[in-house]
Amino acid sequence: MTYLPDVVLEPIVRLALAEDLGRAGDVTTLATIDPDLEVQWVLRARSAGILAGLDAASLTLRLIDPSATLMPRLPEGAVLAAGDVIATLSGKAQSLLMAERVMLNFLGPLSGIASLTARFVEAVKGTNAKITCTRKTTPGLRALQKKAVRLGGGSNHRFGLDDAILIKDNHVSAAGGIIRALTRAKAYGGHLLPIEVEVDSLQQLEEALPFAPTCIMLDNFSLEDLKAAVVRVAGAVTLEASGGVTLSTVGEIAATGVDYISVGALTHSAPCTDLGLDEG
Repeated sequence: MTYLPDVVLEPIVRLALAEDLGRAGDVTTLATIDPDLEVQWVLRARSAGILAGLDAASLTLRLIDPSATLMPRLPEGAVLAAGDVIATLSGKAQSLLMAERVMLNFLGPLSGIASLTARFVEAVKGTNAKITCTRKTTPGLRALQKKAVRLGGGSNHRFGLDDAILIKDNHVSAAGGIIRALTRAKAYGGHLLPIEVEVDSLQQLEEALPFAPTCIMLDNFSLEDLKAAVVRVAGAVTLEASGGVTLSTVGEIAATGVDYISVGALTHSAPCTDLGLDEG
């Protein structure tokens, strides 16, 4: 998913604009800037990274003023160096000033997610492991944040509770164990509904395997146990490693042979990429 239609973007962008403009609009700009003043500015990277959020930024400007233009010079997913010009913006100064902060509030954090994802992807280069995100997203921004992960070279886990059955440790506990939880899940799900189950030991892995789930999540496994699980499964089931994964540990985890590594930090802890608007 590297494209979001306006029908998905517009409610998110409108909410952000309504939050920023409040009841009276941008009173500073209205008070100080000639309404007929036309300007041309550039969107510039002030730090390195991967570009994401340009679609939301462009829609932000269009909703403020349909006559204003944002002309990209770089596509989303582009590798940025400090000083790179990302886009040229033209229109009334009032319009650009009103849209500026909301545009940057999309671009900076989303580019940060794409940039952090790219670092994780680079750290597992040479292995078969894929980096994937989680549902640990900012409420209302999940579609944008998961798109940013894809732009950084990662893959997407489920988008919501309705995508797949994902039996976590609390489900296992409440259901009365792995076997009971998977028995009920198999009876509930249709042939197109994936089933993943989280296990926290090799013993639980053995309990899960006879049910042939779509994927088994190996939660907080040691490197030794990850290797043992990969050997035991021998490709029969997709294996996902999770739990406290960092840039310093992800390479060793990938080297165990797991198929996916889920990283919550991609969306909940990515530092913002520094971008800004300058005079053209």
